[in-house]
Amino acid sequence: MSMPSLTTPASARPTVVIVGSGFGGLFAARALARADVDVVLIAKTSHHLFQPLLYQVATGILSQGEIAPSTREVLSGQKNATVVLGEVTGIDLATRTVTAAMIGRDEGFHQRYDHLIVAAGAAQSWFGHDEFAEHAPGMKSIDDALELRGRIFGAYEFAEVAAKEGRLDEVADLMTFVVVGAGPTGVEMAGQLVELSKRTLRHDFRYIKPGDARIVLLDAAPAVLGSFHPTLQEKTKAALEKMGVEVRLGAMVTGVDERGLTVRTTGSDGTAHEERIGAVTKVWAAGVAASPLARVLADQVGVEVDRAGRIPVQPDLTLPGHPEVHVIGDMAALDHLPGVAQVAIQGARHSAKEIRRALAGEPTGQRFTYVDKGSMATISRFRAIAEIGRLRLTGFVAWLAWLAVHLVYIIGFKSRLTTLISWFVSFVGRGRAERTITRQQVYGRLALERLADLDDRPDDRPDDRRDELSA
Repeated sequence: MSMPSLTTPASARPTVVIVGSGFGGLFAARALARADVDVVLIAKTSHHLFQPLLYQVATGILSQGEIAPSTREVLSGQKNATVVLGEVTGIDLATRTVTAAMIGRDEGFHQRYDHLIVAAGAAQSWFGHDEFAEHAPGMKSIDDALELRGRIFGAYEFAEVAAKEGRLDEVADLMTFVVVGAGPTGVEMAGQLVELSKRTLRHDFRYIKPGDARIVLLDAAPAVLGSFHPTLQEKTKAALEKMGVEVRLGAMVTGVDERGLTVRTTGSDGTAHEERIGAVTKVWAAGVAASPLARVLADQVGVEVDRAGRIPVQPDLTLPGHPEVHVIGDMAALDHLPGVAQVAIQGARHSAKEIRRALAGEPTGQRFTYVDKGSMATISRFRAIAEIGRLRLTGFVAWLAWLAVHLVYIIGFKSRLTTLISWFVSFVGRGRAERTITRQQVYGRLALERLADLDDRPDDRPDDRRDELSA
C-alpha cells in the first residue's frame, strides 16, 4: 500500500519543508515567518529541546517542561507554519519528496517541497560500541535525562537500603558515579553531581553519607574542555579536583557492564594498563554522530560523510548540485565548524535569507560566515568559565554571564521565569524541586528486577526494603 501525501492548507505558495525541531529547525521556521511560503516542520519529537541544560534535568534542578516547550505552541502564532509529528526516513532529491513515518505506528506519509532545510541534528556516539549504551546512557534527549535522573537518585536509595542491611560492599559501587567525556557537558554534569551529594542530599539519609560519594570524570583526551584555551582548561581541572572530582585524563573506556567499567591508560613508558572501576551509575557524555539522514543525502549526491557522519556542503550550506536543499547544524561539514547551538541558529537564519532571495529572484549562493560568540561552561554554582574572543572569564562573573546567555536563548517568557525561580531555589538554597523518579527510570533493568522481587513478596509480610524503595 502506497503512503499518502501529507495534505496542508490549500495554497499556491512555495512549500519549505524543515526537518527537525532543534535550534536549527525552529529558528529557520521563525526566520520565515514573514516570507510568502508555506512552512512545514516535521520532527520526531513534539518539543523544542534546549539541549545545553539537559544535565540540569538529570540532576533535579529543572523540569523537562522548562527546557522543552511544545513546538506546536511556540509556532502557534505563525500562520504560515504547520507542525507535523513524524520521523523522516527518506529524502528523494530527484522528486523533491520527504518520506516520514508516524511515531509509534506503521503508517507514514510523503511531503513534497520546493525548498528543504535539513536540521535533524546529531545523536550520541559510543565510538562503535553501541552496547555501552545499556549501562552508560548518553544525554541527548529528554528520555535520556529522565532515565539518568532515575539512575542517579535511585543509586542513593539503593545504597541506603544496602547500608541498612550491612551490605557495605554494594554501597561503594552504588555511590560511585562515573562521567565519560570531559567536554562542557561532562564537566557540568560532574560538577552538579558533587553539588547534589554535598549540598542537596547531605541531610536526607540515615545510613549513608551522600557527601562521601565518589565522582569520577574520564576522558581519553589529555585535557578537559579541549576546545577552550589551555589556561581555562587548567583552571577548570583544578576547580573540579578541589571540589572532590577525580579527573582521569588519557583514560579510554574499553568495557562497560552493569556494575562498572574497564579503563585503559598508557604509562609514560608506553605500557598499557587496564583498571576496573566499580560504579553502577555511568553517564556517557563523549562523542556525537550526525543524523543518518546525512548519509541518505550523501549517497544521492555522490559524496562521503566524515567520521562524525556529517555531509560536506557548499559554502552557502546547500548540497552540491541542489541549491534548493540546505543542510545546517550538526549535520553539515564545513570549515571545521563546532557542534554548538550558535552554528545551528546562524545557519538557520542564513538559509532562510537565501530562500527569501531565491523567491524574490535575487542572486543566491552567498557564503555562510559563522560569528563565534564565545563558549561557556559551568563548573559549580557561582563558578564558570567563559571564552569570548580574546576575553577569558572565570569564577562568579563568568557564571553570571552564563546565566544571562542561557536565559536569553530559552524559548518563551514562562519558561524563562520558571527556570530563573528553579535556579534561585537550587543555587541560593540547596533544594531541587525535580527529584521525582519512577520505577522505569531507576537505572534500568537492575532496578526493575529488584522491584519485581519485592512485589512478589506476600503483602502481609513486614518489608522495610519495600517501604524505603517506595519512599
